[in-house]
Amino acid sequence: VQLQASGGGLVQAGGSLRLSCAASGRTFSNYASGWFRQAPGKGREFVAVISGSGGITYCADSVKGRFYISRDGAKNTVYLQMNSLKPEDTAVYFCAAREVAYSSDLYYTVSDYTYWGQGTLVTVSS
Repeated sequence: VQLQASGGGLVQAGGSLRLSCAASGRTFSNYASGWFRQAPGKGREFVAVISGSGGITYCADSVKGRFYISRDGAKNTVYLQMNSLKPEDTAVYFCAAREVAYSSDLYYTVSDYTYWGQGTLVTVSS
């Protein structure tokens, strides 16, 4: 399984960005997909996850109501739509995936995930 994240960039506070994570070598229904971020000098933190079925999503409290995770099965791509961005959202964003036993399973920690993309930098200016 290979993951390729893209879509990062520089945006002003209040703006929006959409990150993409293109995947190869997997069937969506067998994998949960997540987004994490790592700000300078900090650890990697959970942002959002979507189940293998695609029907269940969950976002961290810090981004709830502003960020949305989705996927396009035909394109084998997971998205993170980020709205109302704040300077504290500045970080390198990573997509991740892992196989699941049940298509409804969700995972929230770094150690839960097996496959990782290379990261894409999001910078939010004030």
